[in-house]
Amino acid sequence: MTGRNTVVRSLHDVGLALWAGGALMGAVGLNGSASTAKDPRERVALASEGWKRWAPVQVAALVAHGVGGAGLILGNKARLAGQPEGRTNTIVKLALTGVAAGTTLYSGILGKKMSDHSGEATDGITEAGPGTSAQLEAQQRQQRVLQWVTPALTAILIVLAAQQGEQQRPVAGWMARFAPHSR
Repeated sequence: MTGRNTVVRSLHDVGLALWAGGALMGAVGLNGSASTAKDPRERVALASEGWKRWAPVQVAALVAHGVGGAGLILGNKARLAGQPEGRTNTIVKLALTGVAAGTTLYSGILGKKMSDHSGEATDGITEAGPGTSAQLEAQQRQQRVLQWVTPALTAILIVLAAQQGEQQRPVAGWMARFAPHSR
């Protein structure tokens, strides 16, 4: 790496942090707290309103991460051409980013469908209640899984990004003789 990529690296990292943090906070904090509403018919509506307010930030985070990631790939194309482990990491990250974006999108679609059932009594945001329709119950069942998949995938992306940062560090001194990319 011959130059600095501070702007694109910041877009990549801040976008990913917002995406991961927002997804996890939504599953734990927003869905969890909406599930405690005294009136079981308000639970889905409360969570839906919170997710609706978060959606523009989430979209901005995804765009920032994508722009930053593309910029990092362009800025590091020479290193990636000569560093197989860096190339492999980038390919894995691209694939996982696509899957995480897909789970995020599908979770949003499910959330919108669930919001159409606001007013139905539920035990929780992702748990049906005695008066829950079969449609909402099916959506809740899917959302119960998806709400954890996106944070898990984005956490893996954070680890892979850290690994890439380590791969970019110059190897100095006697360690240079043993580094795979110096042979």
